[in-house]
Formats: sequence, C-alpha cells, structure tokens
Amino acid sequence: MRAQTPSSTPWHRLEAGEGGWTLHLAGSWRLDRLDALADSLRGLDLAGRGGLSLDGGGLEAMDSAGAMLLVRRLAQAGMPWADVRCANLAAQQLSLLNLAAARLQEAAAEAAGRRPAPLARLGWRADQLLRGGLGRLGFLGHALAAFAEALLNPARFRPREFFVQLEHVGLRAIPLVLMMNALIGVVMAYLTGIQIERYGASIFIVDGASLVLSRELAPVLVAVLVAGRSGAAYTAQLGAMKVTEEIDAIVSMGLSAFQVLVLPRLLALVLVLPLLVFIGGIAGLAGTMVVADIQLDVSYRAFIDRLQAVLELKTVLIGLGKAPFFAAAIALIACHNGLKVGRDARSVGLATTATVVQGIVAVIVLDAAFAILLSELGL
Repeated sequence: MRAQTPSSTPWHRLEAGEGGWTLHLAGSWRLDRLDALADSLRGLDLAGRGGLSLDGGGLEAMDSAGAMLLVRRLAQAGMPWADVRCANLAAQQLSLLNLAAARLQEAAAEAAGRRPAPLARLGWRADQLLRGGLGRLGFLGHALAAFAEALLNPARFRPREFFVQLEHVGLRAIPLVLMMNALIGVVMAYLTGIQIERYGASIFIVDGASLVLSRELAPVLVAVLVAGRSGAAYTAQLGAMKVTEEIDAIVSMGLSAFQVLVLPRLLALVLVLPLLVFIGGIAGLAGTMVVADIQLDVSYRAFIDRLQAVLELKTVLIGLGKAPFFAAAIALIACHNGLKVGRDARSVGLATTATVVQGIVAVIVLDAAFAILLSELGL
C-alpha cells in the first residue's frame, strides 16, 4: 500500500491538470476530526501555483470549524480565498467557506488597524515618559512633605525602622563594597601599570588611581551596587506588602505610608551611601597599592607618601558629595516602583527589574550631569 503524503490523505487529494491544480475534498470535515484534518493539511504548499480549483464532490459533511480550518490553511499555504474556484459544493458548504473567509479577512483588517502608525507610537512613548517623569516628581514632593512633617513633629518618625534599614543597606553591604572596590583597584593598577612602566613613571600610578577612584569610580560603582542590592530589596519589600495588603492596613490605621515606609528607607540610604563610598575608595586604593608594590616596585611607604602629596581634600569631597544625590535617586525610584505594583506576584518581579535598570541609569545620568557642572565651575 502506498504511503500517504501531505498531498494525498483520506480528506483531500491535490492533483495537477490541464487547467491548473485541483484540491479534491473527501470525508467529514467536522469539529470532532479537527486535529486529524489539521495534521493532514500541515505540509500543503500552494505558493506560486496560480489559481486553485476546490472540488467538493467527495465531501460528506462540513461545519464551521472545518470551513475555517480549510480557508486558514489555504491562506497559509500561499493560496488566498479570492483565487480559489469552487465546484461540486453544496450551497450550505459554500456559504460556510465564504463566511469563514470573510471573518478571517475582517480579523486581519482589525489587527492591521490596531497597529499604530510610527508617529502614533512615538507620541505614545513620549506620553509615557512624560507621565512617568511627572509621577516621580509628585512622589518626590510627597517625600519632601513627609520629611518636613517629621521635622515639625518628630513623634511621627519611625526610628526603629530607620535603624533596621541602616543595618541592612549599610553594615551588611560593607563586605561586598570592600571586595568589589579592592578588585577594581587591582584591575586598574594592572592595566595602568603595564603602560606607565614602559616610560619609567611607575610612581604616577598613585596620581591616577587616587583621582579616578576618589572622584569617579568609587561613587559610581558603590551606587550601582546599592541600586542592584538595596534598591531591588526596597521594591520587593514594598511590592510584597502591597500584594498582601499590609500597606492598606497601615493606611486604614490612619498612618502615612510615606512616614512609615518611605522616609526611613530614604534617609537611611542617603546617610549610609557616603560612608560606603568612603570605604570603597579606601579599598580601591588598598588594592592598587598592593599591585603597585608587586608589579611596579612602588613600596607601601612610597605609595602613601605620594598619596598624601597628590590627593586633595577637594577631590575626596566631590566624590562623597555625589553620594547623597545618587542615594536619593535610587531610594525614590525603588520606593515609587514598589508602591505602584499591582496585586500579583508577577508585577513585583517586573517592578524589581525596572528598579535596578532605572536606578543604574539614574546614577550614570547624575554622574554625567555632575561632570559637566563641575567642569563649568572649574572643579
């Protein structure tokens, strides 16, 4: 017995004739056999064959599901219904096929109509960015109002939550900050040392490392680390509280969510980040000093003496001065995203991811703004 092919099955047979290709239908094309019918049409290829004649002489029965499947698979095989000629079909079967073709055409037209034009998509993106910016400005205003209220009425401030956040974002982050910045100092010393050693200027490794680490690398690296660690934690915590309706319970008790949840986290991060930046800068210089002694024969004493001579207090203060702005941006983004999550766990994950991305971008943008501003001021 000859094996069946996609062009010859119990339900259809495709053959070529003098007038073109003819698809002969047979059997029952009904919902109860839809899976088998779909498999039989899977390999049908009619692209580039001109028109098609559809012969329903052997067709026993057809319902709307079978008609829709046939018209859709013909279109997928490269034969639109407008190019199909029907013969030996009952009036009811032909009506079903024409109705299925009309519905598919309407669905395609609706899908094409729903796709906005490029200018409309650009406008929608701009509107979303504007709304997001205004929302963050409003959130900043609420945070400032909560801070002013806490200054006028200190009893509203939550010191226990504040100290808990100091421990989480400060003390527990110190080992990671030390390790990361020390390794960055090692890498920078190795890469820089290869170049300056050729010119016999090994001692100038101190000048470059002290300037770059104190002013740029330590603040940015620590802020990025905090955005990924503490920022994500803030959003996840507040988002979980939103899902479990703990925030609604706080509000129903007459308390302010900003006073209880946002303000302690914001103040803790603003106070802790300069300390972490200072620790990170020392760790980076320590890593550089170790490599300078091993690779460049710059002793620890020579490194420290040169460091005291070239590292200005102004450079250290500029690096530390950036930290509160980075911290405020990270905390506001994290808390805002955490408070606007939906009522499902998926939205918590999406908000946490958005916090990390937006926090890192905010740090880089702020650092670029500081670089331009300080350059204009001659600092």
